[in-house]
Amino acid sequence: MMQPSVSSTILWLTGWSMPPIVFDQLRALLPEFQHESIIYSTADSQEEMIQLVEKAAAAHCDWRSAPVLIAGWSLGGCLALHLATQGLADGLVLFSATAKFTRANEQKHLGWADAYLRRMITGLKQDREATEHAFRLAVWQSADSASDHSDAIAPGQWSTPALLAGLEALRSLNLLPMLPGIKCPVLLVHGTEDTICPFPAAQELHSNLPHATLLAVEGGGHAPFLGSAAWVAASIRSWWHDR
Repeated sequence: MMQPSVSSTILWLTGWSMPPIVFDQLRALLPEFQHESIIYSTADSQEEMIQLVEKAAAAHCDWRSAPVLIAGWSLGGCLALHLATQGLADGLVLFSATAKFTRANEQKHLGWADAYLRRMITGLKQDREATEHAFRLAVWQSADSASDHSDAIAPGQWSTPALLAGLEALRSLNLLPMLPGIKCPVLLVHGTEDTICPFPAAQELHSNLPHATLLAVEGGGHAPFLGSAAWVAASIRSWWHDR
C-alpha cells in the first residue's frame, strides 16, 4: 500500500498543562511523517498563546512542499481548529476536541460550566500543584491509570501564566460558527467515556465540519491515543492515505 510522503509533516499541539512527550508513542508509530511540536507552554496570556501557534503554523506553511497536518489534543484541538479557520492546515487530527468547551447548563452534555474553569483558575493561584494533580486524575480517571503515565504527566512543566492563559482560552474560544468554513479533511478521535470533553461534543464537530471522519474509541477516556496507540496510528495512516 502506498504510504504518505516522508516529507509530510504533523504539527502537534498538546493538551492543557501536558508536555509534548505525551505524543511520543504515537509519533514513533508514524515514522513516515515528520513531527514537530508547537510549544505554547510559556505564553503569558491567551493572546500570546494564539499568536505563538499561529506563527509556528504559518512558518511551516510558508515553505511547505508537502501537506501539513495539525494534530491537537483537547485545548490543542481547539487551537488546531482555530488554525484551520486561518487556512493554516491541510488536514486536522483532533483528539478529545470541541469547538466550544464552556457550555450553559442545558448543554452540559457537551462541555463544562464556566464555573468549573473559574474554580480551576482560583485553585491555580492558591495551590497550583494540587490543581494540576486533580486535573490529571480526571484525565486518566483513576490514580492507578495516572501512575502508568507519570513521566508524561508530571506537573510543573508549564508556566503558571500559560496555565491561566490556557484556561482563559477554553473559557472564551467559540469556533462553532466557523466550522462549516473549514474545508480540509478532519479526523476526530474521541473516547466514548471521556468525562472532560464528552463524546457528544465530537458528534457535534462531525455534524458541522464538511469533511470530518469520526473515530470512536469505545470505552476510551480523555487520552484515547495512549491506550490504543497502534490502532489510532493505523487509523491516521489509513485516513490520510484515502485523502
